[in-house]
Amino acid sequence: MSRRKRIAQHETSSGKVPAASPPTRGRRTFLLWAGAALGVSVAAGGAMSWAMTRNDAASPRDIKVVMGDGVRGPEGMAWIPGGGFLMGSDSRMAQPNEKPAHPARVHGFWMDAHHVTNAQFRRFVAATGYVTTAERKPDWETLRVQLPPGTPRPPESALVAGAMVFVGTDKPVPLQDYSRWWRFVPGADWRHPGGPDTNIAGKDDHPVVQVSFEDAQAYAKWAGKRLPTEAEWEFAARGGLEQATYAWGESFAPNGKQMANVWEGEQAQPFPVVNPKAGGAVGTSPVGTFPPNGYGLSDMTGNAWQWVADWYRADQFRREAAAGKLADNPTGPSDSWDPADPGVPVQAPKRVTRGGSFLCNEAYCLSYRPSARRGTDPYNSMSHLGFRRVMDESAWQASRRASQHQLASTTSDKPSR
Repeated sequence: MSRRKRIAQHETSSGKVPAASPPTRGRRTFLLWAGAALGVSVAAGGAMSWAMTRNDAASPRDIKVVMGDGVRGPEGMAWIPGGGFLMGSDSRMAQPNEKPAHPARVHGFWMDAHHVTNAQFRRFVAATGYVTTAERKPDWETLRVQLPPGTPRPPESALVAGAMVFVGTDKPVPLQDYSRWWRFVPGADWRHPGGPDTNIAGKDDHPVVQVSFEDAQAYAKWAGKRLPTEAEWEFAARGGLEQATYAWGESFAPNGKQMANVWEGEQAQPFPVVNPKAGGAVGTSPVGTFPPNGYGLSDMTGNAWQWVADWYRADQFRREAAAGKLADNPTGPSDSWDPADPGVPVQAPKRVTRGGSFLCNEAYCLSYRPSARRGTDPYNSMSHLGFRRVMDESAWQASRRASQHQLASTTSDKPSR
Protein backbone atom coordinates (compact mmCIF):
# COMPACT_ATOMS: atom_id res chain seq x y z
CA MET A 1 0.00 0.00 0.00
CA SER A 2 1.35 3.47 -0.83
CA ARG A 3 2.45 5.84 1.92
CA ARG A 4 -0.17 8.47 0.99
CA LYS A 5 -2.94 5.84 0.91
CA ARG A 6 -1.98 4.65 4.40
CA ILE A 7 -2.09 8.24 5.65
CA ALA A 8 -5.47 8.80 3.99
CA GLN A 9 -6.88 5.62 5.51
CA HIS A 10 -5.63 6.61 8.94
CA GLU A 11 -7.18 10.07 8.64
CA THR A 12 -10.47 8.54 7.57
CA SER A 13 -10.57 6.19 10.55
CA SER A 14 -9.24 8.50 13.26
CA GLY A 15 -10.12 11.96 12.02
CA LYS A 16 -6.55 13.25 12.21
CA VAL A 17 -2.93 12.32 11.99
CA PRO A 18 -1.52 11.28 15.41
CA ALA A 19 0.26 13.90 17.47
CA ALA A 20 4.02 14.33 17.65
CA SER A 21 6.01 11.93 19.78
CA PRO A 22 6.19 12.15 22.74
CA PRO A 23 3.69 14.42 24.54
CA THR A 24 5.58 17.31 26.02
CA ARG A 25 5.12 16.81 29.74
CA GLY A 26 8.62 15.35 29.24
CA ARG A 27 11.41 14.93 31.74
CA ARG A 28 9.88 16.96 34.52
CA THR A 29 6.55 15.14 34.73
CA PHE A 30 8.29 11.83 34.26
CA LEU A 31 10.30 12.65 37.38
CA LEU A 32 7.04 12.42 39.30
CA TRP A 33 4.79 10.19 37.24
CA ALA A 34 6.86 7.75 35.20
CA GLY A 35 7.29 5.30 38.04
CA ALA A 36 10.52 3.76 36.76
CA ALA A 37 12.46 6.95 37.36
CA LEU A 38 11.02 7.98 40.72
CA GLY A 39 9.01 4.97 41.84
CA VAL A 40 5.99 6.99 41.28
CA SER A 41 -11.37 28.10 13.73
CA VAL A 42 -10.82 30.58 11.38
CA ALA A 43 -11.69 29.44 7.83
CA ALA A 44 -8.69 28.72 5.62
CA GLY A 45 -10.01 31.12 3.00
CA GLY A 46 -9.35 34.04 5.30
CA ALA A 47 -5.62 33.50 5.09
CA MET A 48 -5.75 33.12 1.34
CA SER A 49 -7.35 36.55 0.91
CA TRP A 50 -3.96 38.21 1.16
CA ALA A 51 -2.59 38.63 -2.37
CA MET A 52 0.93 37.25 -2.51
CA THR A 53 3.32 38.69 -5.08
CA ARG A 54 6.15 36.98 -6.88
CA ASN A 55 8.62 39.10 -4.91
CA ASP A 56 7.16 38.03 -1.57
CA ALA A 57 7.75 34.28 -1.89
CA ALA A 58 10.72 33.34 -4.02
CA SER A 59 10.72 30.11 -5.94
CA PRO A 60 13.87 27.98 -5.67
CA ARG A 61 15.11 29.16 -9.07
CA ASP A 62 14.99 32.75 -7.82
CA ILE A 63 17.19 32.02 -4.81
CA LYS A 64 20.93 32.47 -4.72
CA VAL A 65 22.43 30.60 -1.79
CA VAL A 66 24.65 32.96 0.21
CA MET A 67 26.94 31.43 2.83
CA GLY A 68 28.88 33.54 5.31
CA ASP A 69 32.65 33.14 5.27
CA GLY A 70 33.59 35.25 8.28
CA VAL A 71 34.16 38.32 6.09
CA ARG A 72 30.99 38.83 4.08
CA GLY A 73 28.80 37.18 6.67
CA PRO A 74 29.10 35.08 9.83
CA GLU A 75 30.96 31.86 9.12
CA GLY A 76 28.81 28.74 8.87
CA MET A 77 25.59 30.71 8.46
CA ALA A 78 23.32 31.12 5.44
CA TRP A 79 21.59 34.36 4.48
CA ILE A 80 17.79 34.12 4.62
CA PRO A 81 16.51 37.04 2.54
CA GLY A 82 13.18 37.43 4.29
CA GLY A 83 9.85 38.25 2.69
CA GLY A 84 6.21 37.29 2.85
CA PHE A 85 4.80 33.77 2.98
CA LEU A 86 1.85 31.72 4.11
CA MET A 87 2.68 30.42 7.57
CA GLY A 88 1.11 27.21 8.85
CA SER A 89 -0.83 24.75 6.74
CA ASP A 90 -4.32 23.68 5.74
CA SER A 91 -3.03 20.35 4.43
CA ARG A 92 -4.87 17.18 5.35
CA MET A 93 -1.67 16.18 7.18
CA ALA A 94 -1.77 19.31 9.33
CA GLN A 95 -2.59 19.18 13.03
CA PRO A 96 -5.08 21.73 14.44
CA ASN A 97 -2.21 23.76 15.93
CA GLU A 98 -0.81 24.33 12.40
CA LYS A 99 -4.05 25.82 11.07
CA PRO A 100 -5.00 28.00 9.33
CA ALA A 101 -2.38 29.07 6.81
CA HIS A 102 -2.09 32.82 7.27
CA PRO A 103 0.05 35.66 5.86
CA ALA A 104 3.27 36.57 7.60
CA ARG A 105 6.45 38.41 6.76
CA VAL A 106 9.96 38.17 8.20
CA HIS A 107 12.98 40.42 7.79
CA GLY A 108 16.27 39.10 6.46
CA PHE A 109 18.63 37.28 8.85
CA TRP A 110 21.52 34.83 9.01
CA MET A 111 20.88 31.25 10.16
CA ASP A 112 23.17 28.37 11.07
CA ALA A 113 23.49 26.10 8.05
CA HIS A 114 23.05 23.13 10.39
CA HIS A 115 22.27 22.24 14.00
CA VAL A 116 24.76 23.27 16.66
CA THR A 117 27.06 20.26 16.89
CA ASN A 118 28.64 18.41 19.79
CA ALA A 119 32.01 19.93 18.90
CA GLN A 120 30.62 23.46 18.90
CA PHE A 121 28.80 22.99 22.19
CA ARG A 122 31.94 21.48 23.75
CA ARG A 123 33.89 24.65 22.93
CA PHE A 124 31.20 26.73 24.64
CA VAL A 125 31.32 24.58 27.77
CA ALA A 126 35.14 24.64 27.82
CA ALA A 127 35.18 28.43 27.51
CA THR A 128 32.50 29.17 30.10
CA GLY A 129 32.26 26.19 32.44
CA TYR A 130 28.53 26.07 31.73
CA VAL A 131 26.53 23.26 33.36
CA THR A 132 23.42 22.18 31.45
CA THR A 133 19.97 21.68 32.90
CA ALA A 134 20.25 17.90 32.62
CA GLU A 135 23.46 17.96 34.69
CA ARG A 136 21.84 19.83 37.59
CA LYS A 137 19.55 18.62 40.34
CA PRO A 138 15.99 19.56 39.26
CA ASP A 139 14.46 22.62 40.89
CA TRP A 140 11.08 21.88 42.46
CA GLU A 141 9.60 25.28 41.57
CA THR A 142 10.21 24.75 37.85
CA LEU A 143 8.87 21.21 38.11
CA ARG A 144 5.76 22.19 40.02
CA VAL A 145 4.31 24.47 37.32
CA GLN A 146 4.16 21.52 34.89
CA LEU A 147 2.10 19.39 37.30
CA PRO A 148 -1.54 19.38 38.47
CA PRO A 149 -2.20 21.76 41.37
CA GLY A 150 -1.65 20.09 44.72
CA THR A 151 0.93 17.58 43.50
CA PRO A 152 3.06 16.80 46.57
CA ARG A 153 6.73 17.55 46.50
CA PRO A 154 8.78 14.37 45.94
CA PRO A 155 11.56 13.40 48.36
CA GLU A 156 14.95 14.99 47.75
CA SER A 157 16.35 11.59 46.83
CA ALA A 158 14.03 11.52 43.83
CA LEU A 159 15.24 14.85 42.44
CA VAL A 160 18.30 13.67 40.54
CA ALA A 161 20.09 15.02 37.49
CA GLY A 162 19.22 13.30 34.22
CA ALA A 163 17.16 13.51 31.07
CA MET A 164 14.61 11.79 28.86
CA VAL A 165 15.97 9.00 26.63
CA PHE A 166 14.30 7.13 23.81
CA VAL A 167 14.73 3.43 24.62
CA GLY A 168 12.27 1.90 22.18
CA THR A 169 10.54 -1.44 22.60
CA ASP A 170 11.37 -5.02 21.58
CA LYS A 171 8.01 -5.58 19.89
CA PRO A 172 5.11 -3.53 18.50
CA VAL A 173 3.00 -1.85 21.17
CA PRO A 174 -0.10 0.38 21.23
CA LEU A 175 0.93 3.98 20.59
CA GLN A 176 -1.19 5.61 23.29
CA ASP A 177 1.37 5.29 26.11
CA TYR A 178 4.70 6.97 25.31
CA SER A 179 6.21 5.81 28.62
CA ARG A 180 6.72 2.45 26.91
CA TRP A 181 9.50 3.89 24.76
CA TRP A 182 10.70 6.93 26.72
CA ARG A 183 12.44 6.78 30.07
CA PHE A 184 13.92 9.30 32.46
CA VAL A 185 17.54 8.19 32.85
CA PRO A 186 19.67 9.57 35.71
CA GLY A 187 23.03 10.67 34.36
CA ALA A 188 21.82 11.30 30.80
CA ASP A 189 23.11 14.62 29.44
CA TRP A 190 24.64 16.12 26.30
CA ARG A 191 27.88 14.15 26.77
CA HIS A 192 25.93 10.97 27.53
CA PRO A 193 22.72 11.32 25.49
CA GLY A 194 21.59 7.75 26.10
CA GLY A 195 22.61 7.59 29.76
CA PRO A 196 25.84 7.40 31.77
CA ASP A 197 27.05 4.32 29.88
CA THR A 198 26.89 6.13 26.51
CA ASN A 199 29.08 8.87 25.02
CA ILE A 200 29.53 11.03 21.94
CA ALA A 201 32.96 9.75 20.92
CA GLY A 202 33.29 10.04 17.14
CA LYS A 203 30.16 12.21 16.94
CA ASP A 204 31.62 15.71 16.90
CA ASP A 205 29.63 16.45 13.74
CA HIS A 206 26.29 15.24 15.14
CA PRO A 207 23.70 17.67 16.55
CA VAL A 208 24.13 18.29 20.25
CA VAL A 209 21.03 16.95 22.03
CA GLN A 210 19.85 16.75 25.65
CA VAL A 211 19.90 20.55 25.80
CA SER A 212 17.05 22.59 27.28
CA PHE A 213 15.74 25.95 26.07
CA GLU A 214 17.78 27.56 28.82
CA ASP A 215 20.93 25.81 27.56
CA ALA A 216 20.28 26.86 23.97
CA GLN A 217 19.70 30.46 25.06
CA ALA A 218 22.93 30.51 27.05
CA TYR A 219 24.96 29.20 24.12
CA ALA A 220 23.39 31.63 21.65
CA LYS A 221 24.06 34.60 23.94
CA TRP A 222 27.69 33.56 24.40
CA ALA A 223 28.09 33.40 20.61
CA GLY A 224 26.50 36.83 20.10
CA LYS A 225 23.49 35.27 18.39
CA ARG A 226 19.93 34.29 19.30
CA LEU A 227 17.30 31.60 18.73
CA PRO A 228 15.03 32.10 15.71
CA THR A 229 11.44 33.17 16.09
CA GLU A 230 8.87 30.64 15.01
CA ALA A 231 8.08 32.67 11.87
CA GLU A 232 11.77 32.96 10.96
CA TRP A 233 12.25 29.23 11.46
CA GLU A 234 9.31 28.25 9.24
CA PHE A 235 10.20 30.74 6.50
CA ALA A 236 13.75 29.40 6.43
CA ALA A 237 12.63 25.75 6.58
CA ARG A 238 10.44 26.20 3.52
CA GLY A 239 13.47 27.14 1.43
CA GLY A 240 11.40 29.33 -0.90
CA LEU A 241 8.75 26.67 -1.61
CA GLU A 242 5.34 28.17 -0.88
CA GLN A 243 3.16 25.72 1.10
CA ALA A 244 5.12 22.64 0.01
CA THR A 245 4.51 19.60 2.21
CA TYR A 246 8.21 19.05 2.87
CA ALA A 247 11.27 21.29 2.99
CA TRP A 248 12.30 19.86 -0.40
CA GLY A 249 8.93 19.63 -2.18
CA GLU A 250 5.85 17.44 -2.38
CA SER A 251 7.34 13.95 -2.60
CA PHE A 252 8.59 12.36 0.60
CA ALA A 253 11.35 10.47 -1.22
CA PRO A 254 11.78 11.97 -4.71
CA ASN A 255 13.04 9.32 -7.13
CA GLY A 256 13.37 7.01 -4.14
CA LYS A 257 15.94 9.27 -2.46
CA GLN A 258 15.84 9.72 1.32
CA MET A 259 15.85 13.44 2.15
CA ALA A 260 15.97 13.52 5.96
CA ASN A 261 16.89 11.43 8.99
CA VAL A 262 13.47 10.17 10.08
CA TRP A 263 12.29 6.76 11.21
CA GLU A 264 10.39 6.08 8.02
CA GLY A 265 12.78 4.89 5.34
CA GLU A 266 15.64 4.51 7.82
CA GLN A 267 14.41 1.73 10.11
CA ALA A 268 13.42 -1.81 9.21
CA GLN A 269 11.12 -2.18 12.24
CA PRO A 270 7.84 -0.33 12.86
CA PHE A 271 7.97 2.50 15.41
CA PRO A 272 9.00 2.21 18.26
CA VAL A 273 10.64 -1.21 17.87
CA VAL A 274 14.43 -1.29 18.04
CA ASN A 275 16.66 -4.26 17.39
CA PRO A 276 19.32 -4.72 20.10
CA LYS A 277 21.37 -6.92 17.74
CA ALA A 278 21.57 -4.04 15.27
CA GLY A 279 22.89 -1.60 17.84
CA GLY A 280 19.76 -0.78 19.80
CA ALA A 281 18.01 2.58 19.70
CA VAL A 282 18.38 4.80 16.67
CA GLY A 283 19.84 8.29 16.83
CA THR A 284 21.13 11.36 15.06
CA SER A 285 23.17 11.43 11.87
CA PRO A 286 26.08 13.78 11.04
CA VAL A 287 24.89 17.26 10.06
CA GLY A 288 24.81 17.73 6.31
CA THR A 289 24.19 14.04 5.57
CA PHE A 290 21.13 14.92 3.49
CA PRO A 291 20.73 17.58 0.76
CA PRO A 292 20.19 21.18 1.94
CA ASN A 293 17.02 23.10 1.14
CA GLY A 294 16.72 26.10 -1.17
CA TYR A 295 18.50 28.42 1.28
CA GLY A 296 21.40 26.04 1.86
CA LEU A 297 20.12 24.81 5.24
CA SER A 298 20.63 21.16 6.21
CA ASP A 299 18.29 19.12 8.42
CA MET A 300 15.61 21.75 8.84
CA THR A 301 13.35 18.76 9.32
CA GLY A 302 14.40 15.42 10.77
CA ASN A 303 17.50 14.49 12.77
CA ALA A 304 16.69 16.52 15.91
CA TRP A 305 13.89 18.83 17.02
CA GLN A 306 14.92 22.47 17.31
CA TRP A 307 14.16 25.05 19.99
CA VAL A 308 12.80 28.40 18.80
CA ALA A 309 12.26 31.58 20.77
CA ASP A 310 8.45 31.85 20.93
CA TRP A 311 6.17 30.84 23.75
CA TYR A 312 3.84 28.09 22.56
CA ARG A 313 0.10 28.51 22.20
CA ALA A 314 -1.86 25.78 20.44
CA ASP A 315 -4.24 28.43 19.08
CA GLN A 316 -1.65 31.02 18.03
CA PHE A 317 -2.19 30.61 14.29
CA ARG A 318 -5.94 31.01 14.70
CA ARG A 319 -5.34 34.17 16.72
CA GLU A 320 -3.01 35.61 14.10
CA ALA A 321 -5.40 34.77 11.25
CA ALA A 322 -8.34 36.29 13.16
CA ALA A 323 -6.46 39.58 13.43
CA GLY A 324 -7.08 39.95 9.69
CA LYS A 325 -3.75 41.55 8.87
CA LEU A 326 -0.25 40.62 7.87
CA ALA A 327 1.83 39.39 10.81
CA ASP A 328 4.97 41.47 10.27
CA ASN A 329 8.06 39.88 11.81
CA PRO A 330 5.96 38.26 14.58
CA THR A 331 7.67 37.28 17.82
CA GLY A 332 4.90 35.07 19.17
CA PRO A 333 2.50 35.31 22.12
CA SER A 334 3.26 36.57 25.61
CA ASP A 335 2.15 33.38 27.34
CA SER A 336 1.62 29.65 26.85
CA TRP A 337 -1.58 27.70 26.33
CA ASP A 338 -1.86 24.01 25.50
CA PRO A 339 -5.06 22.08 26.30
CA ALA A 340 -3.85 18.93 24.54
CA ASP A 341 -1.28 17.72 27.06
CA PRO A 342 -3.05 15.48 29.61
CA GLY A 343 -2.10 16.08 33.22
CA VAL A 344 -0.28 19.34 32.51
CA PRO A 345 -1.89 22.70 33.38
CA VAL A 346 -3.06 24.39 30.18
CA GLN A 347 -1.00 27.51 30.91
CA ALA A 348 2.18 25.70 31.97
CA PRO A 349 5.23 27.41 30.42
CA LYS A 350 6.20 25.94 27.05
CA ARG A 351 8.41 27.07 24.20
CA VAL A 352 7.94 26.13 20.58
CA THR A 353 9.99 23.28 19.11
CA ARG A 354 10.11 22.64 15.38
CA GLY A 355 11.35 20.26 12.71
CA GLY A 356 10.78 16.74 13.99
CA SER A 357 13.54 14.20 14.54
CA PHE A 358 14.96 10.79 13.77
CA LEU A 359 11.93 9.32 15.56
CA CYS A 360 9.28 10.86 13.31
CA ASN A 361 7.23 8.39 11.31
CA GLU A 362 3.87 8.22 9.56
CA ALA A 363 2.28 5.96 12.16
CA TYR A 364 2.79 8.30 15.11
CA CYS A 365 4.50 11.55 14.14
CA LEU A 366 4.44 13.44 10.86
CA SER A 367 6.44 16.39 12.15
CA TYR A 368 9.12 16.32 9.45
CA ARG A 369 7.15 19.08 7.71
CA PRO A 370 7.92 22.84 7.83
CA SER A 371 4.54 23.73 9.37
CA ALA A 372 4.57 21.11 12.14
CA ARG A 373 4.96 22.52 15.66
CA ARG A 374 4.67 21.58 19.30
CA GLY A 375 5.24 23.04 22.75
CA THR A 376 7.91 21.81 25.14
CA ASP A 377 8.76 22.54 28.77
CA PRO A 378 11.69 25.03 28.59
CA TYR A 379 13.70 23.00 31.13
CA ASN A 380 13.17 19.72 29.30
CA SER A 381 16.12 17.81 27.82
CA MET A 382 15.60 14.89 25.43
CA SER A 383 17.72 12.63 23.25
CA HIS A 384 16.14 14.01 20.07
CA LEU A 385 16.11 17.75 20.88
CA GLY A 386 18.73 20.29 19.78
CA PHE A 387 18.85 23.78 18.22
CA ARG A 388 20.40 26.20 15.75
CA ARG A 389 20.93 29.96 15.95
CA VAL A 390 20.26 33.09 13.92
CA MET A 391 21.92 36.50 13.71
CA ASP A 392 20.59 39.82 12.47
CA GLU A 393 22.64 41.64 9.86
CA SER A 394 22.97 44.60 12.26
CA ALA A 395 24.41 42.30 14.93
CA TRP A 396 26.85 40.85 12.40
CA GLN A 397 28.03 44.31 11.32
CA ALA A 398 28.43 45.36 14.96
CA SER A 399 30.48 42.24 15.62
CA ARG A 400 32.67 42.98 12.60
CA ARG A 401 33.31 46.54 13.76
CA ALA A 402 34.17 45.35 17.25
CA SER A 403 36.61 42.77 15.86
CA GLN A 404 38.25 45.34 13.60
CA HIS A 405 38.54 47.80 16.48
CA GLN A 406 40.10 45.13 18.70
CA LEU A 407 42.55 44.20 15.96
CA ALA A 408 43.50 47.85 15.43
CA SER A 409 43.99 48.34 19.17
CA THR A 410 46.18 45.26 19.41
CA THR A 411 48.28 46.40 16.46
CA SER A 412 48.74 49.92 17.84
CA ASP A 413 49.87 48.51 21.22
CA LYS A 414 52.77 46.62 19.66
CA PRO A 415 56.15 48.27 20.39
CA SER A 416 57.91 49.75 17.36
CA ARG A 417 61.33 48.45 16.38
